[in-house]
Order: sequence, then structure tokens, then C-alpha cells
Amino acid sequence: MTTITTEAPQAPGGWKPSALRRGGGSRRVPPVGVLLSFTMLLLVVGWSLAPGLFTGQDPARGVPAEAFQGPSLAHLFGTDHLGRDEFARVVHGSASSVTSALVAVAIGVVVGGLVGLVAGFIGSWVDVVLSRVVDVLLAIPSFLLAVVVVSALGFETINAAIATGVSAVAVFARVMRSEVLKTRRAVFVEASLLLGGSRWHVLVRHVLPNASRSVLNLAVLQFGLSILVIAGLAFLGYGDPPPASDWGLLVSSGKDYPLAPWLVYAPAVVTIATVLSANRISRWLRKTD
Repeated sequence: MTTITTEAPQAPGGWKPSALRRGGGSRRVPPVGVLLSFTMLLLVVGWSLAPGLFTGQDPARGVPAEAFQGPSLAHLFGTDHLGRDEFARVVHGSASSVTSALVAVAIGVVVGGLVGLVAGFIGSWVDVVLSRVVDVLLAIPSFLLAVVVVSALGFETINAAIATGVSAVAVFARVMRSEVLKTRRAVFVEASLLLGGSRWHVLVRHVLPNASRSVLNLAVLQFGLSILVIAGLAFLGYGDPPPASDWGLLVSSGKDYPLAPWLVYAPAVVTIATVLSANRISRWLRKTD
């Protein structure tokens, strides 16, 4: 008896069309969860850039007669004790939260990336000294370090962003150093040096582009974490004072009114959704590398 087997035709080079669809196609097309995460982040960025397109209410002025109204079509997130629209306050507060998180990530990427790059590429005693400094920073809880820094700089949201960025420097430095050490030992880097390439050329042309991919993934993750840390600092009173509408400050103000729970869960849900969206995108980017 002759057994007939069917096998998918192979493309030149041994690639199977089915394997191509399972591999590259799944990485090029984001899953539904990632698309929803991108949508959430784009929405928050839109709020921060053009809040007037999403709400016509004034976040600082309210109607006392409409105080403590629950969520409705007129007030999506309800109103607070002064009759101010909570949705408008959340939307306008996103500008401060997003900007502060971007400042914190920029500080972490620039300072931490530079420290890790120098330590990993130069090596020798420079690596030893910088690595010990990074170890000391990693030994201090990031939130505690942020509280110490913002206490020294002053209670403002921008100072909270700087404090959050300082607390993230050690993490970026550790990741960058690890990637630089791995890339520096690659065959193409050694070949470039043997062909007469200068250390500066090898650093800029080969090491930095290959080592920065993991740092960019970490930056997306750190963006969500920075929003959470800055909201926590604002909740404790280390951010801008009222009538500012930072998300953490809104949660802190809303907890004083237990009969109006929407004043807490509305900004809290937005904060959590933004952080989880950043985490989901970061995981997807790491898998596609």
C-alpha cells in the first residue's frame, strides 16, 4: 500500500508558508490587547495635548448646586463637592501626568543610558566605580528615593518628575551596561575593530544601535511606572497643590467623600488603565525583538 503524504510547499531557502505566517506575521500584527493598549495611550496623549477637544467644561469652576452628582451623560465621571465636572478635571490633569512621566523617562534614559554605555564599553576601573554607584542606587527603594529627592527640591509636580527620573537612572544604567557588554563581544564588532575602525566609530555605528533596543522597551515600561509613582507622590501631597487636577491629587481629594466613590475610582481607573496599557505594549515589544 502506498502512503500519500501532503506537505506544504517550501519556499526557496527552506521557509514554509505556514511557518512564515505563524512567525513573522504574528509579530507584525499586534493582538487585540495590544491594540486596545495603544488606543488607551493615544487617548491619554490626546487628552494631554488638546483637552478642549474632549470636554468643554472648565476644570476649575463648578456649579455648587450640582455638587456630588453621580456619573451621567451630562457628567461622565460625576461632579465633586464644588460642582466641578470630574471628567474635565481628569482630562485636563492628564497633561501634567503625561508630561511629568515623559520628563522622568527622559532623565532615566539619558543619564542612566550614558552611565551604562560608558561603564560597559570602557570597562576597567571605570566600570567598577560606576557599577558600585548603580548598586547603591538599586539598594534604595525607588519610591523612597523619589520622596527624598522631591523633599529636597520642593513640592511641585515637575520636581516629582525629576525625582522619579533620578530613581530610574540605576535601572536604565544596569540594562544598558548589560546590553553593551553583550554587543561588544559580538563577532561583527570584533571584525569592525580588526578592519581598522576606531572605538568611537564602533561605539556609534554598532554598539549603541544594538544595545538601545532593550532600553527603548524599558522606556515604555518606565513610562507607565513613572505615571504611577508621580500619582503616588501627588496623593501624598508632594505635587502641585489644589486646584491642580493631577490624577493622584484627585484620588487624594476624593477619598474625603466616601458617599461619592466616583471621585476616587474615576481617576484611579484611568491611572491603572494607562499603566497597564504601557506594561502590555512593553511586553509585546520585548517579544518582537
